[in-house]
Amino acid sequence: MQSNNRDGNVVRTMVPKENGVFLTWEDLWVTVTNGKEGRKSILEGVTGYAQPGELLAIMGPSGCGKSTLLDALAGRSGSNTRQSGEILINGLKQKLGFGTSAYVTQDDTLMTTLTVREAMYYSAQLQLPDSMSKSKKKEIADITIKEMGLEDAMNTRIGGPGAKGLSSGQKRRVSICIEILTRPKLLFLDEPTSGLDSAASYYVMSRIASLHKRDGIRRTIIASIHQPSSEVFQIFHNLCLLSSGRTVYFGPASTATEFFTTNGFPCPTLQNPSDHFLKTINKDFGKDLEQGLDGGIPTEEAINSLTRSYKSSEIYQQVRRQVSEICKQDWGALEKKRNHAGFVIQCLVLTRRSFVNMYRDIGYYWLRLAIYVALAIGLATVFYDVGSSYAYASIQVRGSLIMFITAFLTFMTIGGFPSFVEDMKVCFVCRLSIDLLFFEASINLFLCTLILLTSFNMHLD
Repeated sequence: MQSNNRDGNVVRTMVPKENGVFLTWEDLWVTVTNGKEGRKSILEGVTGYAQPGELLAIMGPSGCGKSTLLDALAGRSGSNTRQSGEILINGLKQKLGFGTSAYVTQDDTLMTTLTVREAMYYSAQLQLPDSMSKSKKKEIADITIKEMGLEDAMNTRIGGPGAKGLSSGQKRRVSICIEILTRPKLLFLDEPTSGLDSAASYYVMSRIASLHKRDGIRRTIIASIHQPSSEVFQIFHNLCLLSSGRTVYFGPASTATEFFTTNGFPCPTLQNPSDHFLKTINKDFGKDLEQGLDGGIPTEEAINSLTRSYKSSEIYQQVRRQVSEICKQDWGALEKKRNHAGFVIQCLVLTRRSFVNMYRDIGYYWLRLAIYVALAIGLATVFYDVGSSYAYASIQVRGSLIMFITAFLTFMTIGGFPSFVEDMKVCFVCRLSIDLLFFEASINLFLCTLILLTSFNMHLD
């Protein structure tokens, strides 16, 4: 079959079907409800493909549909969206099963009190099957940590607001580590360099692009990225440029500059190509009046010109031929959904992880415990020696004591709600990744809360 190399030349290669996942999409439209105005188009007839062993970057200004395209390809579109067109996996209409694909979200949803090693171990126990021994799971977790260059931070707590820990780049790598534990053949990343400096962005992306050198898997990688540096841009094999949901360019990243130059928008010397592309197709600020950009041509005009040129170019015809040829090949169906931890193991692991998190969270456990002890001493002092008779005054005092204890217990329980919300965020990400049921996550939180309330009552007694 035909494929593009890094120099933009067309070569004929044949990838064994067991070595990767081919993903194609043709004439893909995605619309969302827009209140009284009806429906709004987010993606308008986009076409493209992703191949094993290559990194496809989806770029464009904010609101152009990058994350929407990524969600549609990963099968994560929201309930308020409606899509049409054809998305094929290995030339067939089939769903992505657990273990075949992984999705790294834009936000790093991690438990701040856990170390890198602990976060990976708990994830390994949840994602890997029960038939695998604990020692083997730990070995896989350790290998994955080393693959992303985190061996020096294995025993460092992840950290968060008010607690020092890992840097932003290291947290991003931990999130990627958790998702690639099952060695997926298809990896989606939603703005993996968001919030990172240029050095950290390059290190993260280079690690992602070179994963196949460490585990031998010809992985298909699709990443939405906002504004990469020139070093990061050189890592990309293929580039998809979007503007207002329309495809401005799709093809080898190395020939994108030539496409813009041919259509009257040359990249200035010594300027980052990605900066030039985004500045040219970003219509949020009307006209670009800088010198050298065709005398301040309206951005809407520039986008329409580039879109028309792309649709009539040989590059677009080549993309369509490539999509057609991939669909014609008999790549076979994906492997069946891999096994992960069963219901009982998930409940036990989640309960233990949540209890460790609560135990280490000073505000959740120890501060509340100190407040309970102080309240117990204060109430005991105020209601000391209320008498043992059955007089009306004695009964009334005991009723007041019960009222105060109940009120304080209720208020302190509400105080732990922020930690509960953070815990549920992590469980929600797990639910998307390994089909973790909400019921199982609720059980572990209930058990942890029950243990904590029992210990508090013992202190009160």
